[in-house]
Amino acid sequence: MTAKIIDGKQVAADMRAEIKTEVAELKKNDIVPGLGVILVGADPASQSYVTAKEKACEEAGIFSDDNRLPADTSETDLLALVEKMNNDPKINGILVQLPLPKHIDESKVLLAISPSKDVDGFHPMNIGKMVAGEKAFLPCTPHGIIKLLQRSGVKLSGAEVVVVGRSNIVGKPVANMLIQKSDTGNATVTVCHTRTKNLAEHVKRAEIIIAAAGRPNTITADMVKDGAAVIDVGVNRIEDSTKKSGFRLVGDVDFDAVKEKASLITPVPGGVGPMTITMLLYNTVESAKIANGLV
Repeated sequence: MTAKIIDGKQVAADMRAEIKTEVAELKKNDIVPGLGVILVGADPASQSYVTAKEKACEEAGIFSDDNRLPADTSETDLLALVEKMNNDPKINGILVQLPLPKHIDESKVLLAISPSKDVDGFHPMNIGKMVAGEKAFLPCTPHGIIKLLQRSGVKLSGAEVVVVGRSNIVGKPVANMLIQKSDTGNATVTVCHTRTKNLAEHVKRAEIIIAAAGRPNTITADMVKDGAAVIDVGVNRIEDSTKKSGFRLVGDVDFDAVKEKASLITPVPGGVGPMTITMLLYNTVESAKIANGLV
C-alpha cells in the first residue's frame, strides 16, 4: 500500500475559490468583509506570513487594513490601535502577528481583541466556548486539519484518533474539536506528549494520527497501523548540503517510510500549512456575516 497524498495546496485553493464566491455575493449587499492586520517590528518570518495573508485577502476580495509598526512601538499605542479596530465597523477580524517585541505583553494584547473579532480563535472566551461545544471562532490550524480530513473523505465519528503534542496552538484545540458532539468531532481521542510512556503503543491503535510534536521522525513506520490517515503538522529544519539554503523542511513523520503503510498522508511542506491562512479568511467572512445578521 502506498498512501494517497493529501494535497493541502489544492484543498486550500478550492476553499479560497469558495470564499471568493461568497465574498462576491456579500458585496452585492454592500457587505465587504474586513481584516485588520498588525505587525510590530521587522522579523523576516513574520513579515513573510503577513505579506502572504495580505495577498490572500486581496485575492479573495477581503478588505485588508495593514498596519506595520516599528519595533519600539509602546504597548499603550498598540492597545490603542487594537481598541480602534474593535470599534471600526469596517473591520470584522483582527490579527496581531506574533511574536511581539519583549517589552509588550502578548497575553494582554490578545485579551484586548474583541472576542467577536478574534478570527485567530485564541481569545480565552472563544477557547472556552470551543471547549464547551458552543459556536465560536475556531483556531485556524486545528480547524484546517479537520477540513483536510473531511474533504479527503476521512470519517471522524467513532474514529480512534491519537494527537501527538499538547500545544495551545494545535494539540489541545484539535483534540477538543475532535471530541465534540458535532460534525467536526465524535471521535475517541488520545493526547500524547513528552511524558507519555510507550508512545508507539498508543499510536499503533490510531485510525487517524495527528503529529504536532515539533520533532523530526517522531512518528515512524513501525508505529503506524496499516491504512491509518496521517496528518503531519510539524515544520522542522534539518541540514541538507544538497540544498542551496543548506537545509530542508521536514515534518514530524518519517514520510517516506510511513507513506507505505498509511492510506492518506500530508506532505511537509504543502499539507497543513496552506490551510491556516485559508481558515483565517473563512473566519473573517463568518464574522462579517454575524455582524450583519446573516447567521
